[in-house]
Amino acid sequence: MKALWQRIRQPLARSRVAKNVLASIIAAALRLVERTNPRVPGSSDVEEAIAAYSPAIVAMWHGQHLLAPVMYPRGHRIVALVSRSADAELNALVAEKLGFEIVRGSGGRAGAQRVEKGGASALIQLKRTIDAGCNVAMIADIPHGKPREAGLGIVTLARLSGRPVLPVAIATSRRKVLEQTWDKTTLHLPFGRSAIIIGKPIHVSADAGEKEMEAKRRQVTDELNRTIREAYALVDGRPPSSDGAR
Repeated sequence: MKALWQRIRQPLARSRVAKNVLASIIAAALRLVERTNPRVPGSSDVEEAIAAYSPAIVAMWHGQHLLAPVMYPRGHRIVALVSRSADAELNALVAEKLGFEIVRGSGGRAGAQRVEKGGASALIQLKRTIDAGCNVAMIADIPHGKPREAGLGIVTLARLSGRPVLPVAIATSRRKVLEQTWDKTTLHLPFGRSAIIIGKPIHVSADAGEKEMEAKRRQVTDELNRTIREAYALVDGRPPSSDGAR
């Protein structure tokens, strides 16, 4: 799979038509997975969370976010932050086909005092989106950084907007984990069962200093890992583990 992707990624990058065709195929596959994986008892009520916390900042991990666009309720606007990298362009196209609006950019690394890679302008756009009453979605960890360790960008947006971070985890009982990928990307398969867990909302005060920002970053990390353990435990029919395992 890796060798095949390396051979086709450059032609794909040059062909808008090819990227759109592939994005349509992936979007259709994700719809099939969602329709054939009924929610298990114990899953969170997404509509209830939207009513309670909107506008909010939906936080997920890299590699665990692929089903989010098809599991987010229709009729509720959401804008997602997607990396500016060429590899992320396909993700952006798929999300758009499934109803998400997209802002390109990236958040700052954990411990950084600035937001990099176009992140500053992206955060400004996302804050305006939140101010207009719309939910936003962000991947909390940094591309090709330490997986499942939240970066500074998501807590910065929470501080700027005054809106809570909502940790969200999605799991399916039938799945394939790509062990060679840096984030252990999980491909969800059809004809199983699914779970979605929404964690405790995390608020960041407008005057948060360096210590509070670091504490909130760690809180986002811990709560996201807890929700993902709970989601996988539900679909696998076992008690949640404490080590963040899938």
